[in-house]
Amino acid sequence: MKNIYMIGIGLIGGSFAIDIKNHNPEAVIHGISRKDETLNKALELNLIDKKATLDDLVNADLVIVSIPVDATVKLLPTILDKISDNGLVVDAGSTKEAICKVVEHHPKRRNFLAAHPIAGTENSGPSAAISGLYKGKTNIICEVEKTTFKLQEKALDLFRAIGMRIRYMDPVSHDKHIAYVSHLSHISAFMLGKTVINKEKNERDIFDMAGSGFRSTVRLAKSSPAMWTPIFEQNKENVIETLEEYINNLQNFKELMQQDNFSEIFNEMENTNYIKQILNGIK
Repeated sequence: MKNIYMIGIGLIGGSFAIDIKNHNPEAVIHGISRKDETLNKALELNLIDKKATLDDLVNADLVIVSIPVDATVKLLPTILDKISDNGLVVDAGSTKEAICKVVEHHPKRRNFLAAHPIAGTENSGPSAAISGLYKGKTNIICEVEKTTFKLQEKALDLFRAIGMRIRYMDPVSHDKHIAYVSHLSHISAFMLGKTVINKEKNERDIFDMAGSGFRSTVRLAKSSPAMWTPIFEQNKENVIETLEEYINNLQNFKELMQQDNFSEIFNEMENTNYIKQILNGIK
């Protein structure tokens, strides 16, 4: 796969471009973006070799789509229209059901691989791209059986070459599970940030007192609203379900506080400490 086209050259797409180039220096990375300044920055940072347009996709061996999920749903059928019979399109969206559904009857569905690399930071744009972002990270692949075997093997070989673990899942299960382990944590960070900002209006010193615990917890609140709002919209039902459970747990904790039941609060926290064993098992 020599001719690689990146649609979206921010943290995800740019980091893919770096790792692909490190793995295969002969690859030519083409960048596509609706903003010319993004392409200029990507060229300046050597993330891409050339600018391109959608009409150039006929020459693509591989297309990686890493734009907001609502834009992916709108654009993906057109991308598949334009690629050759030997081209492969891979998306990197954080939701999968709507994306898979929009191309389920497309004549070139076999040329599409639905993926979700679970990697990233709170930063965005070409300057956020980093080498080795995907090393040791899990890549969720959905509906792999609907992708031509020859093309899926090329993509999976590439993912493994840049250090990713592969996990297979259906789109519905993916969206349900990711609501708990990713989408909820982002909402928690945004709302924690909002709570502190509202309080800060009256207590100007509060940020001077913020320690590493606060900073690490609220870090995700720096994430791009343009990326996360469509994710919440596409995964609305699952996100609401996780929020209801989360709110119930918060309400229960509040009631224990009101009852001065600190022995039960201790038990709640001690039981939750089990998550350390779960996370330690994730290598």
